Amino acid sequence: MTLVSEPASFLQVRRAQPRAARGSVSSSAVKSRVYVAMLAFACVYAAIGGRLVLLAQMEEAPSKAWISAQDSVAASRPDLIDRNGEILATDIKTTSLYAEPRRILDVDEALEGLIRVLPDLDQNTVRRRLESGAGFVWLKREMTPHQAEQVHNLGLPGIGFLSENQRFYPGGPTAGHIVGSVNVDNQGLAGIEKYIDDAWLAELQSLGFASDRTIEPVRLSVDLRVQHVVRDELVKAMDRYRAIAAAGIVLDAKTGEVVAMSSLPDYDPNDRSQALEKDRLNRATGGVFEMGSVFKAFTVAMALDSGAVSINDSFDATRPIRAAGRTITDFHGKNRILSVPEIFIYSSNIGTAKMMLATGISRQQEFFKRLHLTERLKTELPENAAPLLPPKWNELAAMTISFGHGISVTPMQTAVAAAAVVNGGKLYPPTFLPRSQEEVQTVAKQVISPDVSRMMRYLFRLNVLSGSGRRADVPGYTVGGKTGTAEKIENGRYINNKRRNSFLSAFPMDDPRYVVLVVLDEPKSEREGIGATAGLNAAPTVGAIIRRSAPMLGVMPRFGKGDEPIEISY
Repeated sequence: MTLVSEPASFLQVRRAQPRAARGSVSSSAVKSRVYVAMLAFACVYAAIGGRLVLLAQMEEAPSKAWISAQDSVAASRPDLIDRNGEILATDIKTTSLYAEPRRILDVDEALEGLIRVLPDLDQNTVRRRLESGAGFVWLKREMTPHQAEQVHNLGLPGIGFLSENQRFYPGGPTAGHIVGSVNVDNQGLAGIEKYIDDAWLAELQSLGFASDRTIEPVRLSVDLRVQHVVRDELVKAMDRYRAIAAAGIVLDAKTGEVVAMSSLPDYDPNDRSQALEKDRLNRATGGVFEMGSVFKAFTVAMALDSGAVSINDSFDATRPIRAAGRTITDFHGKNRILSVPEIFIYSSNIGTAKMMLATGISRQQEFFKRLHLTERLKTELPENAAPLLPPKWNELAAMTISFGHGISVTPMQTAVAAAAVVNGGKLYPPTFLPRSQEEVQTVAKQVISPDVSRMMRYLFRLNVLSGSGRRADVPGYTVGGKTGTAEKIENGRYINNKRRNSFLSAFPMDDPRYVVLVVLDEPKSEREGIGATAGLNAAPTVGAIIRRSAPMLGVMPRFGKGDEPIEISY
């Protein structure tokens, strides 16, 4: 038994040894494979992590073009409001489409989708931008919400949106020439919009203080209600008298504040393309014209203020005046000696020219300069035209200037000078911003004597009661004014069938609060058999403006006995 058991134990021992050896080798191999797998996974995760870091860095460091675009669209503008707080211009949020061409995977796919949603895009231009390899390009500014949603649903890589500020003008064209307009980057191009940019907003934006923050509104001196009345009456007048253009101004005679100003044809600042049309220029401050007989008011005031002429004087208007080969006549001559009031209400060219000669050319030049009629009149609006003066201010030029020919000024200059003539003799530079009483006293300049101003108020009122301005009268408001009918010049010659008519007025004439000026370009007869002079079209237009706007301005009507309008005397 012993002999048999020994070999068995020996065999068991020998068989056991190879198993132990094989088990030891298998454990090492497993560990090696585990280490290799771990290393492989580590490399994969490192690669993924590195890619994520790279992508994160790309997101955190956008291109300079993208940053610039984001800054420009984020810049805010202040609301523009009228004197009563009504909004004239404000910012609204809109969406714009951009592309990052470097991230676009398939240009053809992107182009096809964009053109399908936005058919107004130019296909060649879009393709060129998408293939440019640039970091940032604009594709479409100021999209509608529906368009933005459609593009978003395309899911195109490299195509994105930016929310930007878009200027909105609730009143449309009502005060278009006053508020002006902005470009697609919300930068002022005209009107008050450009003024505030040049004055302070552009600098504020460059310093980063106008991005996504509320800026205090800019209050204007304009009354939106009166502005609507002026524009509405001008539209009606252009239609009734078939005029090609018109302008109207309401000016505060005691402060120089512009309460309303309209020029037709105008434009809607919400549609920038309209502002580029040449017929839509601002005629009230940006156009110069011969104003015709309204200038007789300035000549009479000059003559009276000089002391060379008194209101009781008379001048011979029986015959035309010959000067330098030219003949000066009256439109409806009385062919007799006329007093100063008669010269004014009958609008005598002969009498006015003789009053100027009695005063002198040098005095005329000095007086017109005093009224700012011979130099550019500055306002907050950038559209301010310089007057056109005669190349030689000789005797003939002086005589024609005395009744409004040979010198071209803006309607705003005419209104400002008229305010000084009737308000007691103080000239106030015009402004589209509210003026405090302290500022009013600071800017006021006495240009004629209060006594002469009082006499001019009498003449203005007399012309409405008994002269060419009768159709401008509004019961209870003692309106005064002067008509002007100026022939237009074509090819260097005056054309008698093309006129620019105007009516310069103020109310109430016993203590003028407001000056109203209306200019109609080439008005026609309202009906067959009547004329087309200023007394028949510009004067009633002014009357309609005063009738509607005076209650809004707080001017109460006043009546004397028997409800007759109160008259004034000199």
